[in-house]
Amino acid sequence: MNRQLQLDQQSLVTAWQERLPALMEDGDSFSVQGDAADQNSLLIHFNAAGRQDYSLDFRCTYVDSREVAVNLIDAEQSGRHTDERTDAVQLLAQQYTRQIHECAQALQDLTNP
Repeated sequence: MNRQLQLDQQSLVTAWQERLPALMEDGDSFSVQGDAADQNSLLIHFNAAGRQDYSLDFRCTYVDSREVAVNLIDAEQSGRHTDERTDAVQLLAQQYTRQIHECAQALQDLTNP
């Protein structure tokens, strides 16, 4: 049985901002904000450490109080859009998707009480 997410978006953003740093690789940075178009979604921007200067944007949508769907929205290198199908971007996307799922799992005490 699906349970609707009961936590308001701002509380969710705050919880993610507090929990996600513990799951990040050294040198990587991120920002989290609510998706104005969907109260059950967050927009997460990652800046990868290293000289390649990659940044990736994801939408994390709570399907219900326990499950998230993660979609890569955009990938940039040095501030310009880059092909999301390259090996480097795919590896980063997999890493960040895993971190998003781990963070969602770690926050289940709030999202699925």
